[in-house]
Amino acid sequence: MSERIHAHQLYQPILYPNHQQQKKVDQSFQSVLHKELENQLTVSKHAQKRLQDRNITISETSWNKISEKVIEAGQKGIKDSLVIMKNVTLVVNAPNQTVITALDRSESTSQIFTNINGAIVIDE
Repeated sequence: MSERIHAHQLYQPILYPNHQQQKKVDQSFQSVLHKELENQLTVSKHAQKRLQDRNITISETSWNKISEKVIEAGQKGIKDSLVIMKNVTLVVNAPNQTVITALDRSESTSQIFTNINGAIVIDE
């Protein structure tokens, strides 16, 4: 038996992973606007039903204010937040940007809220 070393055994090719070009960050107005629109609150079916049953209306400016504060709360590590306003109280999940339930302000005075680790008070 001959244990010869052949030339092709000495130079085995090294396979490198394909390098993908890094995507350039698109900071156009449209991309920034789209990103901001994604940060809008969603209202769960349960919360939507509560809002309708109790005839609670919230203005668009108030929704925007709530959304800003929920984003800020999420950045501070808050998961479920109680949002207290003049006419309504909301329970909002900050990481999912979802309104879980809604109560009329007069209803919420006698309620106990559990599993909340933050509160947001908005005077609107």
